[in-house]
Amino acid sequence: MKPDLNPPSDLRIGNSQPADLELIFGLFDAAIAYQEKNGYELWPRFSEAMILAEISEKRHWKVMEADRIVGVFSVMYSDPVIWLERNEDPAVYLHRIAVNPDFKGRSLMLIIREWAKAHALQQGKTFVRMDTWGTNEGLRKYYERCGFGYLGKQQLPETDHGPAHYGGSFLSLFQLRV
Repeated sequence: MKPDLNPPSDLRIGNSQPADLELIFGLFDAAIAYQEKNGYELWPRFSEAMILAEISEKRHWKVMEADRIVGVFSVMYSDPVIWLERNEDPAVYLHRIAVNPDFKGRSLMLIIREWAKAHALQQGKTFVRMDTWGTNEGLRKYYERCGFGYLGKQQLPETDHGPAHYGGSFLSLFQLRV
């Protein structure tokens, strides 16, 4: 079953730029405020250096309506800390999806999903994958309504590799075959 609303058709996705950094972190702050207000597990404060590296590597994307950024997300082409042996599968991994609060409920995830499917095919990948906190059942159900298969929950081992917020996290895993 799809989300109830149709996504806006006038949106486009393009690479984020260093000049977008303040707006990107504004969206992250809004996401953290939403998580806190609703009693969800909170995102950590992401480092500016990490986001700038993603921008430089053309792995950070923005969803635009005219000249307004209404959402952001990152992609990875390998994510062994989370996906363990499944990381050997050819996949694009979505991370840090943040939506402008004015656009919540407008099904931006469907726009991101379709873009990610096309991007995965361009990259010669078979899957689009993502994860979220394992305790957020509402978000899990939303991603399932968006067409992502729920693969279950996983406790990450403590690690010195990858972002600090990975170590020990309890996650729900999702996959979409393209």
